[in-house]
Amino acid sequence: MEEVVKIINDIKAGKIKPIYFLMGEEPYYIDRITEYLENNLLTEDEKGFNQMVLYGRDTTVDEIVSNAKRYPMMSERQVVIVKEAQELSRTIDQIEKYAENPLPSTVLIFAYKYKTLDKRKKFVKTLEKNGLLYESKKMYDNKVGEWIKRVLQGRDYGIEPKAMAMLVEFLGNDLSRIANELSKLEIILPKGSTITPHHIEENIGFSKDFNVFEFRKAIGEKNQLKAYQIANYFAQNQKDNPLVMTNGLVFSFFSALLQYHGLKDKSANNVAKVLRVSPFFVNDYISAAHNYPMKKISAIIGTLRNVDVKSKGVGANALPHGDLLKEMLVGIFN
Repeated sequence: MEEVVKIINDIKAGKIKPIYFLMGEEPYYIDRITEYLENNLLTEDEKGFNQMVLYGRDTTVDEIVSNAKRYPMMSERQVVIVKEAQELSRTIDQIEKYAENPLPSTVLIFAYKYKTLDKRKKFVKTLEKNGLLYESKKMYDNKVGEWIKRVLQGRDYGIEPKAMAMLVEFLGNDLSRIANELSKLEIILPKGSTITPHHIEENIGFSKDFNVFEFRKAIGEKNQLKAYQIANYFAQNQKDNPLVMTNGLVFSFFSALLQYHGLKDKSANNVAKVLRVSPFFVNDYISAAHNYPMKKISAIIGTLRNVDVKSKGVGANALPHGDLLKEMLVGIFN
C-alpha cells in the first residue's frame, strides 16, 4: 500500500514516467493506479484528442507502439492506456524496442492483471530502467483485516472486530470485492460511524447468526445443536450458501487446525502468522484443538473430501444439499 501511495504522490508532484507497467495477482491496486492516471493526467478538454484506451484482446503490440509514437495535439502529453494487457502475454516482450527510447510526451500504461513478467528478462529490466514497473501481490488473508481497518480509518469510519472478521471470512482476500462492499456501507452510514455485524447483515446480506463463520465456530466448539441449526438454514437457503463454498471453508479450517497441532510456538501472534488467519480467529483454533486430536482431524478431512466429491455429483445420485451437510456433521462429530 505504501508503494501505491508513493506512486500517486509522485504523479501529483509531476514526476510522471513515460511507461507504467502495472502487473500482478491482485488487480485492485492495478485498477486504482490506472484509474488515477486515466482521470488526472489530462484535462477533460485534452482527453478527446490525446487519451486512448486499448484492450489487450483487441489490439497488438505494434498497434500500441504506433499510437505511443504519435505526438499530442494542443497538449503537453498524450496518454495511451492498455487495459487487460495480460491478453498480450505471448507478444508483450516486443515492447522492448519502444521501451529503450520511449517518447517523452507519451504516457503509456499497461494494466497487466493476474500475471507477472519474468524480471530476469532483458526487456523487463528495460521497462524498470526507463519507466515504472509495479507488482501488485496478492494479500495474505491474515493481513486483510488490518487493510480494511486502515482503509476505513482513512475515510473516517471504524469497524468492530467481528464485522471485520465476517467480511474477511466471506470475501477472502479479494480486495476489489471488499472495497465495493465497503463503498455500499459508506453510502448508507454517515462519516464517523463504526460498522457493526448488524450493518454487515442488513446491507451486505450475511446473516450474523447463520453463516459459515458461525458454522465453523460451532463445529470447533463441538456445539452440535447450533451446527445442525445452521446446516438446516443453509439447506433452506442454498443459493446464498453453496455447499462447495461451505465445505471448502470447513476443509480449510481443519487443514489449518492440523497445522496448528504441529506448531511448537502456539502464541497468538505466531499462530496468526503461520496459519495466515486474522488474529480474531486464533481463539477458535485453540478451542478446536482441545476437541479434535490430530488422528480425528485426518479422518474428518477424509469425510470432507467425500462430501466435496458428492457435492459435485460424483457417485451421489444428486443427494439433497441438506443430506450432504448432515453427512458432513456426522463425520465430524462421531
